Amino acid sequence: MKTLNKLLVANRGEIALRVMRTAHKLGLATVAVYSDADAHAPHVRFADEAVRLGPASSAQSYLNVEAILRAAKLTGADCLHPGYGFLSENPDFAQAVMDAGLTFVGPKPAAIRAMGLKREAKALVAKRGVPLVPGFDGGDQSTALLETKAMELGLPVIFKPSAGGGGKGMKIARKPEDLREAIESGRREAQGAFGDPTLIIEKYLQRPRHLEIQLLGDEHGNVVHLFERECSIQRRHQKVVEETPSLALTPESRAQMGAAAVEVAKAIGYTNAGTVEFIMDSEGHFYFSEMNTRLQVEHRVTELVVGVDLVELQLRVARGEPLPFKQEDLKQRGHAVQVRLYAEDPANGFLPSVGPVHDFHVHEVGGLLVDSGIESGGEVSMHYDPMAAKLIAWGEDRNDATGRMVRALEGLSVQGLTTNRSFLTRLLQHPDYLAGYLHTGFIEEKMGALLAEPKSPARTKLCAVAATLAQHLTRQAADPYLPQVLSGFRNNRFMEQFAEYENGARVEYRAQGQQRFLIDGETWQVISWEAPALTLVSPEGLRQRVRVVSAEGKLFVHSRLGDEVLVEKPRFPAATDSAVKGGFMAPMPGKVVKVLVKDGDAVKAGQTLLVLEAMKMEQATRSPTDGVVKQVLVREGDQVTAGQILVVMNEP
Repeated sequence: MKTLNKLLVANRGEIALRVMRTAHKLGLATVAVYSDADAHAPHVRFADEAVRLGPASSAQSYLNVEAILRAAKLTGADCLHPGYGFLSENPDFAQAVMDAGLTFVGPKPAAIRAMGLKREAKALVAKRGVPLVPGFDGGDQSTALLETKAMELGLPVIFKPSAGGGGKGMKIARKPEDLREAIESGRREAQGAFGDPTLIIEKYLQRPRHLEIQLLGDEHGNVVHLFERECSIQRRHQKVVEETPSLALTPESRAQMGAAAVEVAKAIGYTNAGTVEFIMDSEGHFYFSEMNTRLQVEHRVTELVVGVDLVELQLRVARGEPLPFKQEDLKQRGHAVQVRLYAEDPANGFLPSVGPVHDFHVHEVGGLLVDSGIESGGEVSMHYDPMAAKLIAWGEDRNDATGRMVRALEGLSVQGLTTNRSFLTRLLQHPDYLAGYLHTGFIEEKMGALLAEPKSPARTKLCAVAATLAQHLTRQAADPYLPQVLSGFRNNRFMEQFAEYENGARVEYRAQGQQRFLIDGETWQVISWEAPALTLVSPEGLRQRVRVVSAEGKLFVHSRLGDEVLVEKPRFPAATDSAVKGGFMAPMPGKVVKVLVKDGDAVKAGQTLLVLEAMKMEQATRSPTDGVVKQVLVREGDQVTAGQILVVMNEP
């Protein structure tokens, strides 16, 4: 057996922290690597040592193999964990790590290579009798042939990058006119994410479920599966909610799918942790989709239900230890649900949200785990994936686990960023989700209900009162002369003070002493104010905790009823400039990867004007109406900021 002493984690964010915590539990020293954008990130501070890789872009930092190996040599690391994403499924990287004399905590390069290209992987799996989705895996990548093969399969079809997974680069074509744009966009994203533009085609199954099997193999020829995960709730082909066990499987079908996954692993002599992904149709037939030769984001639900630490097992396997159990020893206990907290705006096409994190606070709930790469005072960068954290809840059954997760989400405060927190809360309470009627198009199908943010006068009032009183107490505490005198005091009767906000809320209040305030003829009392936590009692006697953060000229408020972002109206408003008429603005910071129009072009409603890339995803900017391009203000390759004017249009 090998002796491992110091582990370098070649990744960032929540996965780097999660791996390093287990490494510390086993007595290993840890090394973090970081880009300039992550110089003050939590994973950097947590590690025993840290080494800068380079600038913010992934290509110059987390994808820089030479820089990572230099960091290992500099710190004396003797083993390396790749996390997930970046280089985790790159066989050349795994080989380079081993050639440098380090232990790679993952599968052998040959196994990664065998499953890394979907075309070759499917051919290998087919020989072992594992069913495949009908598709085209040929080597000819001409657009004309891809269009022809797609039509032969019958629309809809899905184009997938051959060299990688994770939902990146996947494009669905439902109509013949969708084919060319799907192919070109898929190629660009595949090239950007995996360095290889090769696409395969699969028949797009209607309303399928996405199920996967967790595998673990050792150096002694033992391979076991640790049961399934249900990953059908997705947006943009990326998972949002994962759980185990799946309601779709019977004990018989669970055993069959597990056996098929083990067969795939044995076909390539697989060691360490990996996952085989399947698609299941409405009749219960399952088909091989791909194998991820790494740890998965959703591995935590398996850990909670099976009672294992997969990272610990990865490290033990890497040391040469045999698996501590056999297949018949493994059981499922209870139910676990995981949600991915994304920095994105569901109401705006799930566009990524970037910027500072003014408040990140997790409400304590029994059975809850939180893996987070962000913290209060941190920042979400445009350079990396928009997943900010993952929350995992365990319960005795599915209803228990889901209920715990809903309570955790309701108590979660993430201020300064737009996130999918409220969206997730509504999703987990949707009747069809609770009934287990899941499929990969669930979010798209239920979008109207999931996006409907109910108006709540009670929430608006509570948040406005909390913000006003928090501001009042902050000003009073900062008074250097008479902090104990009631604010607004005059010798004669004085008027109520007030705060008025741009959402229409107005709070008139009078301080009565002992942190009691008269508002609309009723008494509110502040029990404590230690920024950002405010505890107050409503006129009905209800004691509540609210969080209030002042930043960027705004008041970010989190309450049990939901969040509000309040902007106080100035007492003496200043004149403001109007936006450029007919100007299309960048919805987020990003890079212009394609400009499809030029000055003077006539365009139709829905036509793509240009394509932006941010957080590894492409976003097409389309014209909402017919018109004529007056001026294109950017070029391909330009970096743009949120709100920057990109294209100016004239009426036709």
